[in-house]
Amino acid sequence: MRWLLIVAGALSLALAVVGMVLPLLPTVPFLLLTAACWSRASPRWHRWLLSRPRLGPAIARWERERTIPRRARLTAIALIVLSMTASIWLVRDHAWLPWALAGVAVLVIAFILRLPETRDGAR
Repeated sequence: MRWLLIVAGALSLALAVVGMVLPLLPTVPFLLLTAACWSRASPRWHRWLLSRPRLGPAIARWERERTIPRRARLTAIALIVLSMTASIWLVRDHAWLPWALAGVAVLVIAFILRLPETRDGAR
């Protein structure tokens, strides 16, 4: 089971990296999945992930408090709206695909809005 979680975390990390350049593939959920897998399977890899200067503090805060900063929330919503608008425009000639993309965008934005904000304005 340990090796399965390590491999699942590595695949999830690879998808997160790809998601950094592809607008329809989310990055943060895959990073959180990586952290969850590695926290159970390999404390060493989990520490490595948390030691990344750009990702570590946000992942550690999520694990500790299950909160996100307001700026991250607003940035996520803005990027979802921009990327989904572009994607919908690209597939505008399909009968149902734009509606499906809009539905996914609404669900993801609703989920993000339900997450509690970080207290004390911490980043």
